[in-house]
Amino acid sequence: MKGGWVYIPTHKREGVLYIGVTSDLATRLHQHRTGTGWAFCRRYGLARLVHAERHDDIHCAIAREKAMKAWRRAWKVELIEKTNPDWDDLLEHLI
Repeated sequence: MKGGWVYIPTHKREGVLYIGVTSDLATRLHQHRTGTGWAFCRRYGLARLVHAERHDDIHCAIAREKAMKAWRRAWKVELIEKTNPDWDDLLEHLI
């Protein structure tokens, strides 16, 4: 089974958070950055990758995405700040 990524892009520290899932993180982030991704991400300029989790099975990644989407914002912020306290763009570190 092909693996997948759960990822969170934003445009600024206290801005809108989007939670997505993909099997190809580099391509998906390229779509977000060039405005060819989801309309929601285009509308808010969500291009800074602040959190990403690799899963060996895409079904596990999808389940994690669904669970995280149900979380309160504070829990999402806590997750981001645990591994990325400065909210740096992680794309260059992961790809």
